[in-house]
Amino acid sequence: MKQWLRKRLEQPDLLMPLIWGTGVALSLQVSGAGISYLSQVLLARWMGATEYGIYDYITTLGLLVGNLAALGLPSSLLRFIPEYRVKQDWGHLQGVIRGSLQYVIFASVSLAASGTLLAFWLHSEFSLMAAGLTQGAIAIILGIWLMPLFALLRLLLEMGRATGNLVVAYVPSLILWPLLLSSGIFLFSPTVTHIQVLAFSLGSLVISLVLQLGLLRLALPPECLSTTAIYSPRKWFAVSLPLLVINSAVLILNQTDIIMTGAFLGSFSVGIYAAVVKTASWVTFVLAAVNTVAAPMFAALHTQGDQMGLQKLVWACARWMFWPSLGIGLFLIVFSDVALGFFGEEFTAGRYSLIILVLAQLVNVGAGSVGYLMQMTGYQNQCVYVFGVSALLNIILNAIFIPRWGIIGAAIATALTMSLWNIWLHQLVIKNLGVRPSIIAALGLIR
Repeated sequence: MKQWLRKRLEQPDLLMPLIWGTGVALSLQVSGAGISYLSQVLLARWMGATEYGIYDYITTLGLLVGNLAALGLPSSLLRFIPEYRVKQDWGHLQGVIRGSLQYVIFASVSLAASGTLLAFWLHSEFSLMAAGLTQGAIAIILGIWLMPLFALLRLLLEMGRATGNLVVAYVPSLILWPLLLSSGIFLFSPTVTHIQVLAFSLGSLVISLVLQLGLLRLALPPECLSTTAIYSPRKWFAVSLPLLVINSAVLILNQTDIIMTGAFLGSFSVGIYAAVVKTASWVTFVLAAVNTVAAPMFAALHTQGDQMGLQKLVWACARWMFWPSLGIGLFLIVFSDVALGFFGEEFTAGRYSLIILVLAQLVNVGAGSVGYLMQMTGYQNQCVYVFGVSALLNIILNAIFIPRWGIIGAAIATALTMSLWNIWLHQLVIKNLGVRPSIIAALGLIR
């Protein structure tokens, strides 16, 4: 096996798409993150803290509910689209693309329509309809209709990733949307209300989605467009619904510490801890970029039965993810006061929490692409159990540690839970797939 791997490493056919794709993904994500951050800074300056807070709260809720309204289909597409392309099963490829669009549109629009009716009913019960809709009611209704747009944006993004076209995946959502939003709102600067921003968000999202649909059509193989769609909803939802549970559990894992910190310690502590969490997340930036490209490749290699090719790809990912992440992590540990000081002098109180979370994120990166490996190869049901147990344990540990040790307790609870599910999934990958995904194995320290 070592000789085979050594020979394959000299051949660029397998790794060149990953190298090229990771570079493109990093470029797009860095550009998108910069543009999005700048647009949010401008919005906050133009709107003021109160108006911006209302806008951010409503859009955050729209994103969370939109993720649920997508029914787990975005994640399952990363498995099915590469599988159908490898098999040249154009009928099912056409079906899974059309079908997922239809299912998500139906589910999200139905949910938005129900939410709108509920909002009108509540407004009629608790206020005078003769006076017209209040600004709060208008904002809620606009936020409700952002939800199906966010669901479609996530679906089309993952379609672009699954087809290997990162321009389709990221340019409309990460670059075009914030540019359109900022440019449109500039007309109303320097003062702008959350109602106007929400309305512009709706309009700019619609434009971005139309462009993304057009780009996706151009990226699809001609054979796919000319064949009759074949639908297998039972098979698709058997994969997507467990992934929906996984995504929900991940949301709980990512938000529990912040929510419970606010509940136990108040807004000042949760503000410091939120800055800590955002800063520590930079450690996984390269991890996210590599997984963006690698996830569909995991599915394709597994479908082909190329065990050695999968192992080679996994080790390449582990090495490329770990060293930059280690550099970022060490920088944040050594210069924790400087990193948190950008938020303000009082935020340096979170230095020890930052160090704990950075170490946990390094465990996350060092374990390898364990979550995607399980989900892209048909073992998503085992992931449901792992993430479900981890989410429950995270709630329990935060409830115990936060009252005793404050934000350091929140960081410890999160670090322990994160390490648990990464090590657990790492062992399941070895057991079920026969590949070793960690950086330790990639460096040859364990075989």
